[in-house]
Amino acid sequence: MVHPPFPLQAGLVGPETLPLLLVLAGLGLSLAEAIVPGAHFVVVGVALLAAGLVGLLFPPLAAPFVLGLLVFAFGALALYGYRELDIYGGKGEGRTSDSDALKGKTGRVTERVTPTSGEVKLDEGGFNPFYAARSVHGDIEVGSEVVVVDPGGGNVVTVEGFDVGQDEIDRELARERVRQAEAREQEREKEREGTEEV
Repeated sequence: MVHPPFPLQAGLVGPETLPLLLVLAGLGLSLAEAIVPGAHFVVVGVALLAAGLVGLLFPPLAAPFVLGLLVFAFGALALYGYRELDIYGGKGEGRTSDSDALKGKTGRVTERVTPTSGEVKLDEGGFNPFYAARSVHGDIEVGSEVVVVDPGGGNVVTVEGFDVGQDEIDRELARERVRQAEAREQEREKEREGTEEV
C-alpha cells in the first residue's frame, strides 16, 4: 500500500484542524521574528495567524481553498502595513548616514583651518554640524566657504576652499549651492514656525 507524502492526504490530520495548524505556524513564525528581528518572517507569520484565527472563529470558512485565499489576502494586508509603518526602516527614513555621505558637503570655516587643525560648520551636517577639519592646501580663514573632499571617517574631515583652483563656472556652482542651502534653511524655519503655532 502506497502512502501519500502529506499528512492531510493520508487522513492523519483532518481538514478541521487546518486552522489550528495555521495558527500554530503563525505563532511559530511570529516567535521566530521576535527572536531574530529583521522582517524575515513577520508578513508570513501575520498572514498565517490571521487566516488561522478566522478559520477557528468561523468554521464555515475553514475549507482549505478559502483559508488559502485568506492567507493571501492577509499576507497582502500585512505586507502593505509593514511597508507603510516602516518598522525596520526599509525606506531609509530615520537612518543615520555614514561618513561617506559627508563628501561633497559644503560649509563655512568657524575656526581657522590649517593642514593640522581647524573647525568647520557643514550646511547639512546633521545633529551636530561642527566638525574638526584639516585643509588640503594651506590655511583657510574664518568665514570662508569650503567643500569636504575626504570625510576621513567622520571625526576629522579634509576640506578645500572654494577659491582654490576654481574657474568662473566652479564659483557659480558654489554660489548656487549656498543659495540652495539658504533656501533649505528658510524652509526649515518656516516648518518650525508652523509646528510651533500648532
